[in-house]
Amino acid sequence: MPTLISAPTLITAAGNKPKVIREYIGRVNSQTNAVSVAHMTSPSGWVEPGQRPEFDEYTLVLKGVLRVEHADGVLEVQAGQAIITHAGEWVRYSTPGLEGADYVAICLPAFAMDTVHRDE
Repeated sequence: MPTLISAPTLITAAGNKPKVIREYIGRVNSQTNAVSVAHMTSPSGWVEPGQRPEFDEYTLVLKGVLRVEHADGVLEVQAGQAIITHAGEWVRYSTPGLEGADYVAICLPAFAMDTVHRDE
């Protein structure tokens, strides 16, 4: 039988400013370890610590710009674009634009605090 997810769980985000994370599918909201699906709303000027996660992350930007720093440079992911970051690679996400960003992040396997490995 299909599982209906009636509402997300709000998750506290890392970073210098409040960011809204609505987890629909994942370890917290649906007790799903295989994948997580979250809708993020990030304010202008938000930046989080760098990380070297043990999961792949697939991100679709719906509104604004998501900046993704990586070992070889910086990518600016615009609304209507997507990015894949790979397990074991160092990345840092931020939203430098005036409107912040609205995006969907999918992690395989599901996001977990003990597998994200954020910088100190």
